[in-house]
Amino acid sequence: MPRDTIDQSIPLPVDAGTAAPTPFTEHHDPAPQVINPRFAHNESYLGLVWRRFRRSIMGMIGLVLVVLMLVVAIFGDFFAPLDPKRAEVGFAPPDTISFSRPDGSFSLLPIVYPLSEDGELDPITFQPISGPDYDNPTELGFFVQGYSYHVLWFIPANVHFFGATDPTKTFHLLGTDKFGRDILSRGIVGSRISLTIALIVTALTTIVGTLVGITSGYLGGRFDRWTQKFVEFVLAFPQLPLYLALTSLIPITAPSNVFIAFVIGVMAVLGWAQLSREVRSKTLSLARIDYVRAAIAVGAGDGRIITRHILPNVLSHVIVAVTLSVPSVVLLESFLGFLGFAVKPPLISWGLMLQDTGAFSVIGSYPWILSPVIFVLITVFAFNALGDGLRDAIDPY
Repeated sequence: MPRDTIDQSIPLPVDAGTAAPTPFTEHHDPAPQVINPRFAHNESYLGLVWRRFRRSIMGMIGLVLVVLMLVVAIFGDFFAPLDPKRAEVGFAPPDTISFSRPDGSFSLLPIVYPLSEDGELDPITFQPISGPDYDNPTELGFFVQGYSYHVLWFIPANVHFFGATDPTKTFHLLGTDKFGRDILSRGIVGSRISLTIALIVTALTTIVGTLVGITSGYLGGRFDRWTQKFVEFVLAFPQLPLYLALTSLIPITAPSNVFIAFVIGVMAVLGWAQLSREVRSKTLSLARIDYVRAAIAVGAGDGRIITRHILPNVLSHVIVAVTLSVPSVVLLESFLGFLGFAVKPPLISWGLMLQDTGAFSVIGSYPWILSPVIFVLITVFAFNALGDGLRDAIDPY
């Protein structure tokens, strides 16, 4: 039949598979499909974790605080307003901070008014009554000159993030210790030692605990039994008496670096066992999964199976354990430093600063010497919040 004799009004069939128009119908371009950009490409595992992690408000707060603490620890001298080793009047209380000048005008930058004694005594504690000295204000500013130091131990500098605009004046936002040293500056600089000890101990315990746990859980048999007996032996020891016994073995006259290395070694030796137990339990379940059995069937070696198939699947638990173990080490270092078994002068750490709080009479008369506890609390909160956020983001369930 000729093409011109066909009735153009009769609907012609359309191929359901391609939805393409037949030669006898008028061609129309199909409407463009709107594709969600979230699903336009496959996200990586890290991308999925980050997308879930940034929804956690506490996790993001912890991440920001951890990053800030690491930056402050690395550049501690830059952020410290005063020389942490400079001695003045012992047990000076914190100064008064105000945004009002002595004449009553408003100041954009804070002004510090030192405390002065008016000669009267408190009728209960018999301590001198002090108040703000409005006649001698100390104006603060950013990027001011102060004591000399070295950035990253080899670049000389004397500029500080904040401090007194007049280099001849001093201020103490958190007060001073018994030797008259600024607590705020010592806390900022002391974060370098405390966080370094915590990070090194956590790295050592994580590496040893992960390797021992994976190897023990995968190989099983007699090796697993004897390894777990040794782990139980380590966990059975009361840690505090053992810490004190081991740290007392090193001579008092030993250099500070040697003492810190010994303390790090003692903490690492006694801290890996719990993580190895946790990793072993996860390895026991992963060793029975089909892809591990398939790797064994094709002749893959034990080392390849452990490093390529099992280790990536336990890293999520290990990462969370790391973020939660750092505050534990910080608390342990602070406690040992309070007892005098961590860091020795002239080094500075939060635990060493807390030694001044050993007497109740001192705390009652000079409560501001408990200020180093603030640094410990912020560190514990930051790493715990980061660990909770990572746990929720990494957990596939």
